[in-house]
Amino acid sequence: MYDNITLEKGLYNISGKSFTEALRELDADENYVGTELEGLDAYERQLKRFDIRVSGPDSDRVEKFFRTTQSAILFPEYVRRCIKAGMDGASVLPEIVAATTYADGVDYRGLSITDKGADTAIAAGAEIPVTSVTNAEAAVALSKYGRQIQTVYEVLRKQRLDLFGVVLKATGAKISGVINNAAAEVLANGVEKKPLIGDALTYADLAAFWASMEGHNMSAMLVSPKVMANILAMDEMRYASGKISGGTVETPYGVKLVKCSGLSDDYAIGVDASSALEMVLGSDVVVDSDKLISSQIDSIAFSVTVGFAKIYSSAVMVLSTVKAG
Repeated sequence: MYDNITLEKGLYNISGKSFTEALRELDADENYVGTELEGLDAYERQLKRFDIRVSGPDSDRVEKFFRTTQSAILFPEYVRRCIKAGMDGASVLPEIVAATTYADGVDYRGLSITDKGADTAIAAGAEIPVTSVTNAEAAVALSKYGRQIQTVYEVLRKQRLDLFGVVLKATGAKISGVINNAAAEVLANGVEKKPLIGDALTYADLAAFWASMEGHNMSAMLVSPKVMANILAMDEMRYASGKISGGTVETPYGVKLVKCSGLSDDYAIGVDASSALEMVLGSDVVVDSDKLISSQIDSIAFSVTVGFAKIYSSAVMVLSTVKAG
């Protein structure tokens, strides 16, 4: 059972497995079906074992993790989960990524897809249209994104985990913003911008932009906060669905506007999220577990390694939001 497992730092270093996955092998979730612990994962059961409350007004202090040698093993995973939650909450990637690939190296070679022939009925004896799939000419370089929180245990030990979690999540959100910008840059690279109809961005521009994507269905539009505000102020947006959540709002014609804080105010990016972008993960969120298991903390460093590649170039369009010239 979960309260008889011996926790050791080697659980963080098992190749191909996260800490929680390694714990699950020692303490399977299936053992708790029909019990009060059903719904908790292997890590959360260990928090219960050591009576560590990580959220809410009655959350424990950071020092609670360090009451025993075994409970200290749980602290790096707490840090990682908070950072990951902050990154996920600020990420636009769920709205634009069609596929996620895991890679071991520092670069990755994806696919190049080219369609040839007309998409019409095939006459007798005529050639069948061809979709050519080959290796991409250029490899996707994976980049490391990270941040370091400089602090010491004496500062943290008496702080509530609920408050400390806010700091970790906010730091994770900063990294997500940088990664969002990297994805947007890949999408927009090499795409000719469609001009405005008149002198300023109007609802007619947005509707025409959406309708002009051929062969794909535009599902999301990345915009800067300023452009988002301009669009939301349009009279026609009174008929929006009203679903405003996490920096997104759905337009009356079904495209989701997605706020991307680092994007230029000069253009918007329209994508078919089902076929536009591939995310290549070299690693998920990584923290320095050895240092965090010890109470001799002087900093908390974390990083993630990721890259992006367009799948179908035709699934991406760019609209100028200012008058050219």
